[in-house]
Amino acid sequence: MTNRNIYRDVTLREISEGDIGRELRVAGWIENIRDHGGVSFVDLRDMYGVLQVVMRDTFLLEGLSREMSVSIEGLIEKRDEETYNPRIPTGTIELEAHKVDVLGRVYKQLPFEIMTSRETREEVRLKYRYLDLRNQKVKDNIIFRSQVIAYLREKMTELGFLEIQTPILCASSPEGARDYIVPSRKYKGKFYALPQAPQQFKQLLMVSGFDRYFQIAPCFRDEDARALAWRILPVGFRDELCHAGGCVCGGRGGAVRCI
Repeated sequence: MTNRNIYRDVTLREISEGDIGRELRVAGWIENIRDHGGVSFVDLRDMYGVLQVVMRDTFLLEGLSREMSVSIEGLIEKRDEETYNPRIPTGTIELEAHKVDVLGRVYKQLPFEIMTSRETREEVRLKYRYLDLRNQKVKDNIIFRSQVIAYLREKMTELGFLEIQTPILCASSPEGARDYIVPSRKYKGKFYALPQAPQQFKQLLMVSGFDRYFQIAPCFRDEDARALAWRILPVGFRDELCHAGGCVCGGRGGAVRCI
């Protein structure tokens, strides 16, 4: 798989000391700007890492501000030893910028600092969710969630389980919390319920003869009175013909709360 496109030649995690002397184009968001008078430094961030960009031509810095999306072309150089940054993988190198293309501008003051967005009020974070998701810890949570689900799918498939998806719009069934309901467009006065758990569908699959199956199912529960997450992601699995002597796994699994 290649990450090359018209905006970048490589991602920031792919750059190393082996690229010293190469002309490369990189792209990302401006995390920080430090103007030292005559020479400026920009911390460029993409999904995979951070790279220091040095701008010796002050003209290149004109009009740039934090969180702008830019594409920068330049030469990879070795940093002076006293300026090494051991906290990032690219801490021994930098990019000397020769050309800067602005991909997305910032026209207003940011509502909060990206680095400390988790300390901001939740309603503000949700309003500007696209900014909140740039926070590294928030991003790491989403990546970890993806990795957990991918691992579960891989292991369950290896054990011979079939992944089956069940409907989201369904009839209401007795559960432990209140239902979220969706009005029907076709039948006035009628409503669908969002499933709190796919229990009725699991029972349908049992009597249909599916031997081994699993589901990573979104379950919608109105539990605001108990201050619980409105949606959870249970991992359910069944082995319909398991017995005491040879059951690999049976029943249902635990729940992974959404991030």
